[in-house]
Amino acid sequence: MKFATQETLRARPSGRSEAVILFSVASQTFVIAAESVQEIRSTDSLAGTAIELEHSELPKVRHMVERAHRTYFVVNAGLHFGLPVTRPTLVLILRQLRAAILVDHIERMAEISTLHALPRAFSGQERQWYRGLAYLDDRVIPVIRPTGFLTPEEFRQLDEVARAAAAQHELEGTLQS
Repeated sequence: MKFATQETLRARPSGRSEAVILFSVASQTFVIAAESVQEIRSTDSLAGTAIELEHSELPKVRHMVERAHRTYFVVNAGLHFGLPVTRPTLVLILRQLRAAILVDHIERMAEISTLHALPRAFSGQERQWYRGLAYLDDRVIPVIRPTGFLTPEEFRQLDEVARAAAAQHELEGTLQS
């Protein structure tokens, strides 16, 4: 039987470092690539522009916002990851997706040079949620896969709900005129 030595367990650098943002949700820390985030806003700054999705079948998505002529579905990261309910204070608006993520706070930015593969213990939805693991400040932190927040099917469902909400909003505006 072979045992792994400290030498074989060491991470092998990829040769390219990546800027990341450390954020927390319900006292859990996560990492996301900085290039995946278009902007970070306070929830207060979006409060007036958020449209409630009353008939959404996805509990983790209750609102949508429009930014720069693009609609983003707001995902509550706590509900997405099955964490205790908190009062998120920030929204991470993602760059390549029509999703924005509610988080509790930003810890800091950092650089990672190694992304460790997920262990086999990550066997369910976690495989879609995470790109891998990072080792920072003597902690192992999951690295988020932005496309893991909403599946293509969930985007289709939300688009239908958004069209219905927009039609309802238009109807209410016409009735008030």
